[in-house]
Amino acid sequence: MPTLVIDEQEIEVPAGTKVIEAAEKLGIMIPRFCFHPALGAVGACRVCAVKFVAGPVKGIQMSCMVAALDGMVVSTTDPEAVDFRRHVIEWLMLHHPHDCPVCDEGGHCLLQDTTISGGHGLRRYRGPKRTYHDQDLGPLVQHEMNRCIHCYRCVRFYQEFAGCFDLGAMQIANRVYFGRFADGPLESPFAGNLIDICPTGVFTDKPSRFCGRRWEFQRAASVCLHCSLGCRTVASVRYRQVVRQEAGRSPAVNGHFICDRGRYGFFYADLPDRPRQARVGDAAKPLPDAVAFAQQELARITQSAGPDAIAAVGGLRSSLETQACLARLCRANGWQPPAFFGSAGLAARVHSAVAALDPELAVSLQEIETADAVIVVGADPLNEAPMLALALRQAQRRGARILVADPRPVRLPLEFRHVPLAAESLAAFLGAVVKGALSARAAEGLADLPRAFWNALPAGADSDAAAELTDCRRPVVVCGTEAVPDALPAFAADCARLLAVGRERSGLFYLLPGAGAFDRIKALVVAEADPLGSFPDRPRLERALARLELLVVLDYLASATAARAQVLLPTATIFEAGGLLVNQEGRVQRAEPVMTGGIPVAQTGEGDHPPRDYAAGLPGGRPMPAWRLLSQLTADPQAADADDPAACIAEVLPKVASLPAQDMRLPLYGAAGFTSTPETSTAGQPAGLALLLTQQTFGSEALSALSPPLQALERPPRVSLSPESAGALGLAAGDRLVVNAAGGCFEATLAVCAQTAPGVLVVPRHRDLNWQLLGPSGSRIARAHIQRADDPHAAAPRDKRS
Repeated sequence: MPTLVIDEQEIEVPAGTKVIEAAEKLGIMIPRFCFHPALGAVGACRVCAVKFVAGPVKGIQMSCMVAALDGMVVSTTDPEAVDFRRHVIEWLMLHHPHDCPVCDEGGHCLLQDTTISGGHGLRRYRGPKRTYHDQDLGPLVQHEMNRCIHCYRCVRFYQEFAGCFDLGAMQIANRVYFGRFADGPLESPFAGNLIDICPTGVFTDKPSRFCGRRWEFQRAASVCLHCSLGCRTVASVRYRQVVRQEAGRSPAVNGHFICDRGRYGFFYADLPDRPRQARVGDAAKPLPDAVAFAQQELARITQSAGPDAIAAVGGLRSSLETQACLARLCRANGWQPPAFFGSAGLAARVHSAVAALDPELAVSLQEIETADAVIVVGADPLNEAPMLALALRQAQRRGARILVADPRPVRLPLEFRHVPLAAESLAAFLGAVVKGALSARAAEGLADLPRAFWNALPAGADSDAAAELTDCRRPVVVCGTEAVPDALPAFAADCARLLAVGRERSGLFYLLPGAGAFDRIKALVVAEADPLGSFPDRPRLERALARLELLVVLDYLASATAARAQVLLPTATIFEAGGLLVNQEGRVQRAEPVMTGGIPVAQTGEGDHPPRDYAAGLPGGRPMPAWRLLSQLTADPQAADADDPAACIAEVLPKVASLPAQDMRLPLYGAAGFTSTPETSTAGQPAGLALLLTQQTFGSEALSALSPPLQALERPPRVSLSPESAGALGLAAGDRLVVNAAGGCFEATLAVCAQTAPGVLVVPRHRDLNWQLLGPSGSRIARAHIQRADDPHAAAPRDKRS
């Protein structure tokens, strides 16, 4: 590793490290605009100039463009370098509008900081300024092109890093313009990151525009709830209202960026109809009285019908403390264990994935970026977990080959190969590809594998697909859990173990769901979940709920389930309560509380001014963390540790309580070994179409679907069929079709896509589609039950939401 001297301080750095990065390791911050750790160097702004005094490089050079070498002596304070940087800053500021008082970037503007620290405080230029017309870039990003200093960060992120091309650099020389050919919403689901990386305020956060300066906000680190990846975020609050969310730095998970669903999905926290008052029946009650009533009724039903008559449903958007306290509540009262998933099959697949993910296989989101081959089975990254799609793009940019086997028309911002297969064929395809890749390598160590397992793997897979894995050194298997057969998660783990033979390492990465669950009983406790909104057979669930004696709901959303509750206990959001969250790789992360709660001043006062009556207490300040309310429902709420979430976690998950620090993987994985049975049957499939319920990037996830800015970006929901399946039914793209299902008649617009697996009907779980009438994923729908809406024999749809 090269050793160099920077400002009389010696440092040894890995080969290839740029001088600007080496200086930062010493605590020396060289000014920069175009340089960004995730984007690398481009040498566009020229403000990082330093003087190389001795060594293999001499004179004034850009520190972001020169790699550290042995014997270098660098000075960042040399008068010539300082004077060079001062002049660079002056010419960059030549056309800047100096509109800091009205600029939303004020308070966290790199241009402000660098201008003052670089010694440019007086303007000498008196001529006319260059001006541009701003564009309407949609509901998320505000465009102010006159502030641009041409650092090229925006284009490099948007096109190179994120893989979208509807925004770019136009014109030439001093008139370079960063924007679109025409006004319109930015197409990338990662467009909000332009706000974070722009150093001057050209791209600012439109929903939080003019809400306040950085120093006026309460700010704290948080964790995204909108998929299973657990990206780090930073939330900003003003006047008891969440006004902005930015990407938090997480080297192991999301790096520097987040998706737009995670950035703008926070509006659920401050909706005007959010439950803030406890309720018993139709009457508002003080929270202690409502808790006491719920505890009394639960005790009565336990006494009369037995503890098995009470069940609990937990939400996957809850903190670990809430989930642990719910499990402890059930255990303490002798109830059934809590359910967290929409079906027994989904629960089994998730448990199988967790058990199969041993430490030798688990990889983080950032480790996927270093893979040289990735095979994705039964997952739709951009819609289910958008940041996974961004990680796959970085792997592909480094030369990795990406293979996706999935029934849906998967769309990714990168070059990849898609094999559209029905769900029941995924395991056979994966096993055949892995066996073909290993057979071609004749890797040593295959003799040590269980022969029964090896012989059960199918042969004769697509040779091109197998070839993509043959010479790789760091392959990763990505496996979904929602749209796959029950045996696939465990089988994917065994295939990842096979791929490790003769290679540096093989990785395994699961995508987990976020849905509620339901069991038929006499009393139901629902903690931060909405079974009526997530259960795939709503008519059956409604009939079951109607027979309940008691429904107790703890939530911060005005959900359909909360509206039916006999007892409603309002809870605090993650921004008020904080808590521990565990992502799909088992990484424990803490979200810090940002505020104490209460109704935003914008809803209770006069504009931005608090109400004049200061003696009324904190409006809407009654909700408390769900785990605390659950602890009060236990059989012995006076126990010494009843109000201690750490005690609940230690009881339910003792290995979590023993972790030395946060941001670490849980040691909860099962023992490594070949335990699955390959599904190799390719027999004829049952008659009819297989139903596959899936997500859209915007409009499907429960919390972000409530965000007005994201609602404006939702694509019109359409169901999808392959050309073969559509032709057999006499349907064409754009037709309105009616599905006569067990729960009623479902109507939607049809998209015909060659990337959809034959024999599969893909339906998004969009809030504007009445998809719950169709039943669970995997159900078979007879072809005779699918007709065009204009067919005179088609049944009328029950619900016009579609």
